[in-house]
Amino acid sequence: MSLIKFLVSKTFFKQVALAIVAIVVIVFLALKWLDSTTNNGEFQTVPNLTGKSLKVAEIELEKENLVLVVQDSANYNPKHPRFSVIEQDPKPKSKVKENRKIYVTLNPSGYRKVLVPDVTQRTLRQVQPALEALGFKIGKLTYVDNIAKDVVLNLQFKGKSIAPNKKLPKTTVIDLVLGNGKRPGSSSTLDDTIETTQE
Repeated sequence: MSLIKFLVSKTFFKQVALAIVAIVVIVFLALKWLDSTTNNGEFQTVPNLTGKSLKVAEIELEKENLVLVVQDSANYNPKHPRFSVIEQDPKPKSKVKENRKIYVTLNPSGYRKVLVPDVTQRTLRQVQPALEALGFKIGKLTYVDNIAKDVVLNLQFKGKSIAPNKKLPKTTVIDLVLGNGKRPGSSSTLDDTIETTQE
């Protein structure tokens, strides 16, 4: 009987009420603590870093309490300065937490170098698309006395023959020396030169 009387007594209900209040207070304080430690609801806006130097990008991110992480360089983009930011993740104007890592890709110092293939003794029709597919441009076509008409006899860069296994930057202009279909020592004494314009 004493237990039943206690359960229906005012003292019991006061104890239950105090326990409920204590639990509510503890939960409230715990949530406040989590908010303060995780910056719940607080976000930083990611600035636009495209075209900016690595140093400037780092300064701008530090102002927003963000962390810069540099990824590998991409293919050279002539529209942006060398060693500037050309890509970033997350994108500009994204909302992120403080200390979030912002990954950037830098523009390299120039076009990557490509191995010049040995295309001698092949026709111009074969050689031109092969070189252009690698990113090279065809420059001056020089014809010399040789019975093999329109066959590539030599590749040149800035007036010098290109050595075997030579690597040159993409977009390099390569000049070609071709046969004109005439035997050496024929009546023609002047080489024919044709300039080709490439966009």
